[in-house]
Amino acid sequence: MPEGPELHLASRFVNRVCSGAVFSGKVEKSAVSKNCEVPFECDAYVISAASRGKEVKLTLTPIKEEDVKPPALERTKGLPGPMDIVFRFGMSGSFKLTSEEEVPKHAHLKFFTNGRPRQVLCFVDARRFGSWEVHGTWQLDRGPCVMFEYEKFRLNVLSNLSDKAFDKPICEVLLNQKYFNGIGNYLRAEILFRLKVPPFEKARTVLEPLLHKETTAELTLSKKIKLKLENPDLLELCHMLPTEVINLDGKGYDPEHSDDSSAFEAWLRCYYVAGMQLLRDGNGRTIWFQGIPGPMAPKGSKTPKPKSRRRKTTDETENKELEPEGIPGPMAPKGSKTPKPKSRRRKTADETENKELEPEGIPGPMAPKGSKTPKPKSRRRKTADETENKELEPEGIPRPMAPKGSKTPKPKSRRRKIADETENKELEPEDCESRKGKRKSEPRQATEIPKDPSQKPPRNSKAARKQSAEGLQTAAEPRRSPTRRRNKSSGEPSPPPEAPKESETANK
Repeated sequence: MPEGPELHLASRFVNRVCSGAVFSGKVEKSAVSKNCEVPFECDAYVISAASRGKEVKLTLTPIKEEDVKPPALERTKGLPGPMDIVFRFGMSGSFKLTSEEEVPKHAHLKFFTNGRPRQVLCFVDARRFGSWEVHGTWQLDRGPCVMFEYEKFRLNVLSNLSDKAFDKPICEVLLNQKYFNGIGNYLRAEILFRLKVPPFEKARTVLEPLLHKETTAELTLSKKIKLKLENPDLLELCHMLPTEVINLDGKGYDPEHSDDSSAFEAWLRCYYVAGMQLLRDGNGRTIWFQGIPGPMAPKGSKTPKPKSRRRKTTDETENKELEPEGIPGPMAPKGSKTPKPKSRRRKTADETENKELEPEGIPGPMAPKGSKTPKPKSRRRKTADETENKELEPEGIPRPMAPKGSKTPKPKSRRRKIADETENKELEPEDCESRKGKRKSEPRQATEIPKDPSQKPPRNSKAARKQSAEGLQTAAEPRRSPTRRRNKSSGEPSPPPEAPKESETANK
């Protein structure tokens, strides 16, 4: 942001380039600027400039041309009066003198010369924070200039220390243009650093000792000057440091042209210097300092990352525009590939309608050559008949639509059988209940063993095997007469009783 020294250097520049130049015509304002129009038009006028703190005043003064004809003299009798235009540069304001063909892009106010070739004095403001005021004067709420009104500036500060504005930290009070007109961000950092004053110390605490110094000092003028140079106080540095910047070779603080500010960068000791600490004050401005911040430092404030002050030069910008697409610049990393930009073009209504009218399976007119159309997956649900047929199909038999040569995969069992279950399955008798429920085994072809009602049912598998072995042994022996109970249970008619033999009857 331009500060007091930069605005004074801008006024010097205007006076130098406009010396001997005559301007004519209407003052033009850009269409994008929100500032007011400048209602000034004259056949011939000159421009002069002056600065005070953070303001620059241009004065447009009409003049009479020397080689005009008599009819023109009558028109020049009623010349308009001079007009003052007060400029405030904001964050990036400046003045430039260029040819009519090379007017900068962000030139928002233009003054044209009457010579050939015509030249243009432009007020350039890329960020558009700057402003101007027609028939303006120095702002009343701004204090005396720290550079050219030092005595008034010092008196204005020390006589108003009781103001509540001095209850704030000294780093914030130094930006108050009511008392420190012309001091900005880099000047306050340099002033506090050279005095080793913590930036968040109370302003009244820092400035009150200067008030006692004024009342007790009884020194001659030569001794005061010597003391000021050897051991300056805060208010004296507010005057000395801006004067040093003005006397440097260059334009002072100019981040847009860092190649011309080598002398200024060498002059800096704290602002944007490596190793310094950063904090944000109550107004959100970054303060550079070294050491302890002070008792009024904001709690929980995060240290902002310092931004690079170097901007791209005009040559770099032009080279970037001239580079063909797809070719990296000279500083591109080796082996890196350029990503393909994604198209953000939306489809028009005609393309959407043509897509809807196209038959399925036929690509559109913009389809790539040699591309194959993927087969769409069928979303048809199976009917009830297909589901029933699938349930009735025996396992291992492929369906009628199965591909030729395909093998039916064997279903994988999700549960492994335990060794005990396998053994028990071999030993289980027919129609016994297992862990999975009642299971019927296939009929065996072994010889049926007649059941003996006297025998009890086996308790376990071993008893069953033993009983079956005994049954087989019994079956091999000759059978005895069946009992009545077995005949009754089987339901067959019992045989008739035999007649007694004759020898038995005779003996009786």
